[in-house]
Amino acid sequence: MDAGTSEFAVPDGGDVVEAELVDDRPPGTELAPVDRDRHLSPETAAAIAASVASSTRRAYGADREAFAAWCATEGRTVVPASAETMAEWVRHLTVTPRPRTGRPAGPSTIERALSAVTSWHEERSRPKPTMRGARAVLNAYKDRLAQEKAAAAQPKQATAALPAQIRAMLAGVDRATLAGQRNAALVLLGFATAARVSELAALDLAAVVETEHGYDVTLYRKKVRKHTTNAILYGTDPATCPVRALRAYLAALAGAGRTEGPLFVRVDRWDRISPPMTRGGRTIGDPAGRMTAEAAAEVIERLAVAAGLTGDWSGHSLRRGFATAARAAGHDPLEIARAGGWADGSRVLARYMDDVDRVKNSPLVGIGL
Repeated sequence: MDAGTSEFAVPDGGDVVEAELVDDRPPGTELAPVDRDRHLSPETAAAIAASVASSTRRAYGADREAFAAWCATEGRTVVPASAETMAEWVRHLTVTPRPRTGRPAGPSTIERALSAVTSWHEERSRPKPTMRGARAVLNAYKDRLAQEKAAAAQPKQATAALPAQIRAMLAGVDRATLAGQRNAALVLLGFATAARVSELAALDLAAVVETEHGYDVTLYRKKVRKHTTNAILYGTDPATCPVRALRAYLAALAGAGRTEGPLFVRVDRWDRISPPMTRGGRTIGDPAGRMTAEAAAEVIERLAVAAGLTGDWSGHSLRRGFATAARAAGHDPLEIARAGGWADGSRVLARYMDDVDRVKNSPLVGIGL
């Protein structure tokens, strides 16, 4: 780090925000005017950090910490980083095994690390480092992985949960139990709204409104910072109808005395809404029993495995499945993006569209082979 700066961590310990001057002076000490112009309080820094998804914040924090440690070892400046530093760092990442896997980072992980460092420069009002050399090193790495037929050459994507897979996932669910009703509603509502698991877990009962067409469900899409109200319609197959599944689950919650608070709750092994968790006499987790995003993702993964489905299943499988199925049914990409809360021009959504369009719109169609 450059002289005259200091750093502080945000409360969750994930990211690190740097400022020219941090208020570590004794209470009552006045800052000189020139100091005050460059001052950022810990509270403001925490508010800035909170604007980023917690998973991204943690990943960026780890990437920045690793970059700073490497720079210290190499005697290089962290911010502002030179073009040569960035190129050497990327080269380091392509040849250094990571402790968890024993293999160097894949291209997508390196891309994220580059974003972590370049955004760090932006946060500190410094020009982004020139990335031409770093990009050249990364491109050569991608070429080498492709020639070696390495798994890391292809970006890892969650397997799409399409209606056929969802039917298989739910076939073994005991819908006579509260846990089974919750899991069915979670999977079907997650698919119908193209929700991220964090968005599903954040839903409250108040966000679900019964209507003539079924339900309206309002989700906050943090990545685009807006709410979407999704119309949940009746399905043609009662087994995968999101309206019927949601209605059954809401009735079960009401029967258990829950008419407000979180929509998706923890259920214990006795099929009861879990009481607040404690550790050392202190309540941990959500006191109302709200599921975490990780727990919601685990439900999806567990159901896929139990159904004998192969692939890379995750909480994102429902979101990808919605986009793929909707495009295959001929729906407009703009409407799909609006329904799922994708940002305009989303490259991820475009990739999902390509999965369908490369077959539907193939130049081989209709040429007489």
